[in-house]
Amino acid sequence: QVQLVESGGGLVQAGASLRLSCAVSRSIFSMDTMGWYRQAPGKQRELVAEVTSSGVSTNYADSVKGRFSISRDNAKNTLYLQMNSLKPEDTAVYYCTVIQLFARYWGQGTQVTVSS
Repeated sequence: QVQLVESGGGLVQAGASLRLSCAVSRSIFSMDTMGWYRQAPGKQRELVAEVTSSGVSTNYADSVKGRFSISRDNAKNTLYLQMNSLKPEDTAVYYCTVIQLFARYWGQGTQVTVSS
C-alpha cells in the first residue's frame, strides 16, 4: 500500500502562484507515472499534469500548459506541482496520484481556490 499526502493548497487571488507537494510513503525511485488531477464542483476529475519515472517526459492539460510545472524529487519521495498565473477556473480539489506495479494510488486532495 502507498500513502500520499498533499499539501500547499489555499486561497489566492488571480495571478498568484502556489506550489503543491505530495509526500509519498515509500521510495518513488521505482514508481511508474506520477501525476496531478483536479476536480471542480460538478465536474469530472481531470488530468492536470503527469511525469514518467525517469522525470524526463511530462504531459500537461492544454489549459495549464505554460503556467504549471510538474517535478519529482526522488531523494525526498515528493512530487510537486508549481502553479503560476493562477486563474479562477483553476479552482478545484487537486489530487496526487501514482502508479506502481499496475496499481493506482490517490491522495486525499488539497483545495485550491482562486478568487477574481
